[in-house]
Amino acid sequence: MPITVDAIYRYPVKGLSAQKLDHVALKAGEMLPYDRAYALALAATPFDPANPQHLPKTNFLMLMRDEKLAALQTSFEPETKTLTIVRNGKRVARGRLDDAMGRAVIEQFFAAYLGGVARGQPRLVSAPNHNFSDARNKVVSIVNLASVKDFERVAGAPVHPLRFRGNLYIAGAAPWAEQGWVGKEIGIGKLRLKIEKSIDRCAATHVNPETAERDLNVVPALQRGYGHINMGVYGRVLADGEIARGDELTPPS
Repeated sequence: MPITVDAIYRYPVKGLSAQKLDHVALKAGEMLPYDRAYALALAATPFDPANPQHLPKTNFLMLMRDEKLAALQTSFEPETKTLTIVRNGKRVARGRLDDAMGRAVIEQFFAAYLGGVARGQPRLVSAPNHNFSDARNKVVSIVNLASVKDFERVAGAPVHPLRFRGNLYIAGAAPWAEQGWVGKEIGIGKLRLKIEKSIDRCAATHVNPETAERDLNVVPALQRGYGHINMGVYGRVLADGEIARGDELTPPS
């Protein structure tokens, strides 16, 4: 059975909902275009757009602490840099992220929506060629759907794959096969990636992406069932290319 790309996602604003893609063009050493390109920094976060540095996730609005974020559906239009936020089927905010007025609309919404949890009005931040990933290096996250399915046995409950906020979801691989790819190269269509490391998980995965409830203790269950807290791997893009849903993945030989 071939291993294929089942789904492709990016997360334009750190901590907010996924945007599903049919295909994506990737550049060597880069993340998916607009993946974690923006973040909502806490008021006290010392982020300097002129000199962007990697900061721990605790400096930003994030699911690990702010599970209410999962109750929002967002869409992002790259052409106009416009973010639209929907709650319970109704649009609650919309603004251009490259415009001061548009950013203010988004910031004010989140300050009101999260209340005191936001510790003041958050700032919508970005910087050229900077991404707000949890990983320090620019990588693509790959999640094996068979591993998620196997984890359901340990968790004793259905596990939505989007708990793991992956970029590429693959089907057809054996459960946990991806963990054996670390340090090796894989192919997806004509693209080559070097699998850099396993992804260790945090309490953000405890939040159900459909209900915004903390309903499953994923990290302790992974540790109990497998002796580790990994789900998925990070891959570094080695050369420019394009990935589409349905593309075949070639594992290391």
